[in-house]
Amino acid sequence: MDTRLTQRQALTQIIQAHAQYQPSHDNINTVAICDPQADNYLLIDLGWRPTERVHDVIIHARIIDDKIWIEIDGTEAGITPELLELGIPKTQIVLGFLRPKRRHLTEFAIA
Repeated sequence: MDTRLTQRQALTQIIQAHAQYQPSHDNINTVAICDPQADNYLLIDLGWRPTERVHDVIIHARIIDDKIWIEIDGTEAGITPELLELGIPKTQIVLGFLRPKRRHLTEFAIA
């Protein structure tokens, strides 16, 4: 199977699974955004707390040059274990939220 197609399917599956968990407090909805044309995958919390607007990006991942770049991951356990479980190798995952000078300290791709 095509690498990019496999990556798209994995990210879509992960984002949609996390979107099932809606906050039980305030008036907040979790929104899954999967855009395979632009290869952007987001999970966003939108709504209102009693005194403020909520617009929080929980997960943002992109596919760039056949690698998954995790730009932000606000989940408790992180999505990298889920990607690995779905067969995405560490060489195709970049922890984009880490400074470039620190990425070599991980087991994942540096760019």
